[in-house]
Amino acid sequence: MGLPLEGVRILSLAHQYPGPYATMLLSDLGADVVLVERPDGGDPARAFSGFHAALARGKRSVALDLKHSDGVSAFQQMCRKADALLEGFRPGVMDRLGLGAQRLSQVNPDLIYVSISGYGQTGPYRDRPGHDLTYQAEAGMLYEHLPPAPVPAPPSLALGDLAAGLFAAQAVLLGLFQRHRGGGGCHLDVSMMDSMVSMLAVHIGPVANRTGPAGFPYEPGYGVFGTADGHYLALGVAHEDHFWRRLCEVTDMSADSALSSPQRFEQHERLTRQLAAALKTRPRQEWVRILSAADIPFGEVRGLAEQPGSAQVAARQMVVRDTETGHLYVRQPLTVDGTRPGPRGGVPALGEHTAEVLAAAGLAPERIGALLESGTAGQFERAEACEVPR
Repeated sequence: MGLPLEGVRILSLAHQYPGPYATMLLSDLGADVVLVERPDGGDPARAFSGFHAALARGKRSVALDLKHSDGVSAFQQMCRKADALLEGFRPGVMDRLGLGAQRLSQVNPDLIYVSISGYGQTGPYRDRPGHDLTYQAEAGMLYEHLPPAPVPAPPSLALGDLAAGLFAAQAVLLGLFQRHRGGGGCHLDVSMMDSMVSMLAVHIGPVANRTGPAGFPYEPGYGVFGTADGHYLALGVAHEDHFWRRLCEVTDMSADSALSSPQRFEQHERLTRQLAAALKTRPRQEWVRILSAADIPFGEVRGLAEQPGSAQVAARQMVVRDTETGHLYVRQPLTVDGTRPGPRGGVPALGEHTAEVLAAAGLAPERIGALLESGTAGQFERAEACEVPR
C-alpha cells in the first residue's frame, strides 16, 4: 500500500516558513512537492542552512525566473499537470505575474490554488508587509504583555507561521476532497492573522461576550517548579480533584487535599508557595518515580538537544537519522496504519530537478535548453548526497 498522498503533485511558490512547513508535512505523507525558486539564490531561507534543511528535505527544486515571460509560460505548463499550488506572495503579486488564481484556473480547472499571506486577500491590512511577530501582535497573541506589563521579548515560537502552515496543509486536503466530490479546483485564502485569531477562540470569546476570563485559568498545581538538583518539572493538575488529592499526599500537604477547585483558586499564592517548597526537597528523578507511581500528570522540562534521545520521541520514531550524512530530521506527526511516513529524501540543491520536472511537464528538450541557456531557468548539482532511506 502506498503513502496516502502518493501521486499528488504540489508546486510551491510559498517560501520562508508557512509554505515550507505545510509542504514538508504533505511531502512526508507521499506528495511530490516541487519547490519553484528564483535562479539567483532561491528561497531566502537557504541562507539559514539548518532551518532550510529541516523543512526542505524530501522535495524537488526547480529554478525558474517568473519575471521573464518564458519563465511564466514554463510555469503555466507545469501547472497543467499539478494538483495543487501554494503561493506566499502579497495579494496582487501573482496576478501581476500572470499567475493569479483566475488565470491558472483557465490553464487547469482542477488546480487547488492556496494563497498564504499575512492578513489575507481582503481587508484594510491586506497590502501591509510583516512577519510573524507583527501578525502575532495584531491577532492578540501578545495580550498578556499589554502595558503596564514589561515590554516582551519576541516569542521563540513563530506561532503565526506554524498556524498558517497547518491551515495551508489542511487547505490542500480540503481542496483534494472537494475535487474528489466533483467540485473541481478552488482558491483557498490562508491568513496568518486569521489562523491565530482562530486559535484564540477561547480567549477572545469569553472576553468579548463578558462571560469569563480569557482562556483556561490555571490552578496552583498547574505550573513549572524547581527540584532539589536544579532541574524543572511541569505539573498538570487542572481542576481535577482526584489528581489534587494525590498531589497533596505525595507532597505532605494532606491538610489541603479536600480543597475544591474554587477554594484552590482563592488560596492560589499560598498553595503555590507550599508546592514549590515541597518539590525543592527532592531531585527530579526521585519526583519522576513518585509522581509516576501516584499517576499524577507531570512532565520533565527538557531542552531541544534532549529530544532525539527522549524515550517517548524514540518510541514514536519522531526523529530519523540520515544514514549517509548523519543528519537528523524531525518527521511529520501522523501515523498511518501504525507506520510514520517520511522523510522521503534529502535536501535538494537549488534547481537540482529543473530539467526533469520541466520535461515531465511536457516541455521539449530544445525549449528546456533555451531556458537554461538564457538563465531563465537554472540547473545545479547537489553538493553532497543527503538521502534518507524510504
